[in-house]
Amino acid sequence: MLELILFAYISPVLALNDAQQLVVESWRLVNQSYVDSYRFKEIHWKDLRQKVLEKTIENSEQAYKAIEAMLLPLGDPYTKFLRPSDYSMLKSSTEGNVNGVGIQLGARSSDGHIVVIAPLEGSPAAEAGLISGTEILEVDGESVDKLGLEATAARLRGQSGSHVVIKAILPMNNRNLSQAKSDHQNVTEFVLDRRQIDLHPVRSSILTTNEQKIGYIQITQFSEGVSEQVIKALNEINKQNVEMLIVDLRNNSGGLVNAGLEIANQLLDNGAIVETVNRDGISETIQSSKNQLFTGPMITIVNRGTASAGEILAGALQDNNRSQLIGGQTFGKGLIQSLISLGDGSGLTITVARYMTPQGRDIQKLGITPDYLLALPEPLNPGEDKDLWLSNSKILLKLSKTSTNKIN
Repeated sequence: MLELILFAYISPVLALNDAQQLVVESWRLVNQSYVDSYRFKEIHWKDLRQKVLEKTIENSEQAYKAIEAMLLPLGDPYTKFLRPSDYSMLKSSTEGNVNGVGIQLGARSSDGHIVVIAPLEGSPAAEAGLISGTEILEVDGESVDKLGLEATAARLRGQSGSHVVIKAILPMNNRNLSQAKSDHQNVTEFVLDRRQIDLHPVRSSILTTNEQKIGYIQITQFSEGVSEQVIKALNEINKQNVEMLIVDLRNNSGGLVNAGLEIANQLLDNGAIVETVNRDGISETIQSSKNQLFTGPMITIVNRGTASAGEILAGALQDNNRSQLIGGQTFGKGLIQSLISLGDGSGLTITVARYMTPQGRDIQKLGITPDYLLALPEPLNPGEDKDLWLSNSKILLKLSKTSTNKIN
């Protein structure tokens, strides 16, 4: 997911129609903010603007296509134009809710196939029986092999009240052919109605093992209100005199930068959280405060789905020797985007900075290697009873507590 800084900027351009103004304004915003400004010379950025304006641009659709064509030569998948529906959905996701069917998807480690990690409780997907481990084949007649993971997830979102058709294969011991139409290959068709979904990005509990209490906080996204939810969970853990903590960042693809920074601020004691570098090469180190909310031993679980702000938090904890990481290699997205609204409800995401971990590691396309790599296959439903990675985290945490009050 994108690292987002939200703001709006609208500036009229004279002597152009509304559609042309949208193109010029998009060009200008990218021109003043894009992190790799050296690319402009390589792709003849000014000429691109002139060439698109020489074409007929009289309506929104023509403007949208022109902006998309103009941004394509940058070769940055994170700097892109968002049509109004896409902008609205992305904005909603940063607020902790989205219109969709309520499933979290991931790539199965054994074969890369797209599967359901977990349905959200009470969602259309859960009500229809799309359980953990279900393999998704098609969305509205399009093969997920062609769409890829991100596009598949996007196709499942849409206007509340609309419906989507999913073809899937249920896990072998959970097929119920009386509930849906199936062919001879056990492919089941689900017709789901989209509705507003609360993403429940933070879940917490107290785990008990051998009469010891361990706090458990799972964070699946950094959206608005997440830092407040985590602070509330940490206060409850402290209230119950819990001495150890597991933070689960599996499949946390990022979100709002500030949410991740605030959580790091609660777990570090005056340590560096992250170093950002802008287009001029100017770096800034963001420090945590001395008001550490939880001071006990902790372990952080990560995997290939841990990206962006999730990696900022994981890298800060690891580099400050605050928490060892356990699980799998993270995704490797060391870029920060701004989300900018345009005048007609559309928007832009623009890569505006790079970040490095406190020890100067650039993790773009590399990811973060955990201190303890765990065996595959990875548990499909993090936090559940049969989660072996969570069980291993408990063992490591207890072992660390016997030797020192903090993992270092």
